[in-house]
Amino acid sequence: MDTDLNMESRVDDTIKDQYLTFAIDNEDYGVGISNVKEIVGMDTITKVPEMPDFVEGIINLRGELIGVLDVRKRFNIPPKEYDEETCIIVIIADKVEEGLGKLGFIVDAVRETAIIPEDKISPPPNARLRSVNQFIRNIGRVGDEIKLLLDLEKFLAQD
Repeated sequence: MDTDLNMESRVDDTIKDQYLTFAIDNEDYGVGISNVKEIVGMDTITKVPEMPDFVEGIINLRGELIGVLDVRKRFNIPPKEYDEETCIIVIIADKVEEGLGKLGFIVDAVRETAIIPEDKISPPPNARLRSVNQFIRNIGRVGDEIKLLLDLEKFLAQD
């Protein structure tokens, strides 16, 4: 009996319904906790020329260079001054697309780790209307609150 496989399956089951939620412009968004490496405070960002507008640059996180994206810019939401709640969520992007490694997402604030079971998740209304939604995969309900769950593959795609 392969105990490593059983342990990995149990870990996957325990994090399957968990999402790290964060705020952008008074709305709550979420990403699967399995894609989250860590949360760090704002750091010095080195600009890199000829990058898309939403790519802020790179940070040096304990000797590792990590590309940093501004979620507000990616959503075409007006910028706001960074404050004490602004932080960077480090995402393990190679779970989404081979070879990307880790990326940082600048968000207004981290909210919580929310458990959202499958029966509380629905496709966005525009999916039923057959219109295009660039970045939202699903909508989760936590009590009376709505969490917009990101589609990381679309979010990270350039086009």
